[in-house]
Amino acid sequence: MDEIKTLVDKIRQEAEREDFPVDLPIYQGAGKIPTQPILYAGNLDSNICFFGRDLGKDEVAQGQPLIGSAGKMLRKGFYQGVYHQQPSSPEDLQSICDRAILTNTVPYKPPGNKAYTIKVKERFRPFIAQLLAIYWGGNQIVTLGTEAFKWFAPYGPKEKLEEFWQRGDRYEAQLPITLEAVDFQGTKHQRQVSLLPLPHPSPLNKRYYAKFPQMLQQRINKFEF
Repeated sequence: MDEIKTLVDKIRQEAEREDFPVDLPIYQGAGKIPTQPILYAGNLDSNICFFGRDLGKDEVAQGQPLIGSAGKMLRKGFYQGVYHQQPSSPEDLQSICDRAILTNTVPYKPPGNKAYTIKVKERFRPFIAQLLAIYWGGNQIVTLGTEAFKWFAPYGPKEKLEEFWQRGDRYEAQLPITLEAVDFQGTKHQRQVSLLPLPHPSPLNKRYYAKFPQMLQQRINKFEF
C-alpha cells in the first residue's frame, strides 16, 4: 500500500531529522539501518491490535514487533485461542499476523531495556496515531503493560483513564476511547476503539508472567473477529 510506504518514509525522515536514543549495536549486529522504523506486522483489515511498548533485539533482527520471548508467548496464546490447538512451527506463530496487527508506542529499539521518554514518544505519536486511526480497520486494542496503556491518555479524559487503571478488574474490562490523527494533508480523523489492557508478558513481570496465558485466553474469548 502506497500510503503505508509514505507513512514509513515520513517516520524515517523524522528519525533522521534529530538524534534520539537508539540501540545502535543491536541494529549494527543485525545489519539493519537504525533510522528505518519497524512499524507493524499483520493484517490492517483485522479487528484486533496488540500494542506493546517498544522493540527488543529479536524484533530488530526479524523486522517485526512482538516476536521475542514475550511476543512468542503472546503469539502462542493467540494461536491457541483462535485455532484451538498448539502451534507446532514458527509458521504457525507467524500466521497470527493474518488475524491481528502488532505495533508499539515507538517503532525503534531504545538502548538497553529502558522505556523511551515521553519526549520521544510524543515525537513519534502522530505517526502511530495515523497507523491506528486511518490505516488499520479494527476497533479492539490489547495494550501490553502500563506504558502501552498510558500512551492512549490523550484520547480520553485524564481522570477517566486513571480511574480505569486503578480498577481491580482492569485486565477484564474494556475502555472506549476516541482515537484522533491528522493525515499529511492536514485532514483530521477520529475513530472509536476499545482498549483491552493486559500486563506485559515479560519474564521480568513476576506478578503476572505465569498468569498471562490464562488472562490472554479470557480476552480472546470476548474478541469480535
